[in-house]
Amino acid sequence: MRKHPIVLGAAALLLAACSSSSPSDEGAPHTPAPLASKTGAGAPGAPRTLVTGLSVPWAVAFLPGGDALVTERDTARLLRVTPAGQKTIIGKVPDVDPQGEGGLLGVAVSPAYARDHLIYLYYTASGDNRVVKAAYDGRLGAARPIVTGIPKGGNHNGGRLAFGPDGMLYVTTGETGEPGKAPDRKSLGGKILRVTPEGAPAPGNPFGSRVWTYGHRNVQGIAWDDRARLFATEFGQDRFDEINHIEKGRNYGWPTVEGVGRREGLTDPLLTWTTDEASPSGLAYAGGSLWAAALQGRRLWQIPLDNGRPGRPIARFHDSYGRLRAAVRAPDGSLWITTSNRDGRADPSKDDDRILTIPLR
Repeated sequence: MRKHPIVLGAAALLLAACSSSSPSDEGAPHTPAPLASKTGAGAPGAPRTLVTGLSVPWAVAFLPGGDALVTERDTARLLRVTPAGQKTIIGKVPDVDPQGEGGLLGVAVSPAYARDHLIYLYYTASGDNRVVKAAYDGRLGAARPIVTGIPKGGNHNGGRLAFGPDGMLYVTTGETGEPGKAPDRKSLGGKILRVTPEGAPAPGNPFGSRVWTYGHRNVQGIAWDDRARLFATEFGQDRFDEINHIEKGRNYGWPTVEGVGRREGLTDPLLTWTTDEASPSGLAYAGGSLWAAALQGRRLWQIPLDNGRPGRPIARFHDSYGRLRAAVRAPDGSLWITTSNRDGRADPSKDDDRILTIPLR
């Protein structure tokens, strides 16, 4: 797919081969030369609070029937939430060692759950980050590690899990504040991994290992569009956060480049923001748009897509709910968004943290 990078910043917007203008927030256009048609550009409906009183809900994954599994990073609790907002504490996941940005992070449900009743969790243990699988049928069974040795640190632990359209499990990892891990294909840090449901390197991986792509700083969101194209959010350092189109075997530039570098052998992002506008975490695809939950940006970014090409990003709900962490498409087509106001970087309200549901029109 041809790249058309968009750079959003406090003073400039750059579109490849297009003119530029100053960006702003919701209600004002970011560019006079959008790359996409109106496909997927419809405004979402009003958010509704589904659940309150959570503590850093980090990830959401849906079971058959519509209930969701929700992880809490710092408490290591696994919850079950119904579409009506009923909350059940399944239990505390053993061996989780929450520190800094580490803890109980990603969750995924087996594509064959009706048959195997398996779920997958990504968490920080005493010596590493790891992926485990466990039986769940109302009660959580013993967890069995399937990927171990992912570097851990006080920050940049990655942590997102999702099964792709190909039935393989995708795992995002961070470089734990050590940039040299990102381009090192022998390290599991700063990567997107692609593994079988048993944790082995997936067939067709580019390097004969678990590594699918490399050169990442800290990927915390992945989503596929309706053509099975994979997109990912990535935290920048001082200048630019990113959305990337993820393609097999590519190097996404960190630490050589932050944002668009136009360097041979490195893949530029589709879209960047300044770090105060985004710090993008969870990512969903629904209704023809990507939806990126922004932590420091305290908003939900809508990015319309037209055949995989990004259009003008639109900021939704800026400063309405604080820091936003997870973004997931629910079985009914709505979005579930979690807040992250109890992570030590915000002033939580009495209802925080919460899960919001947002209808798409």
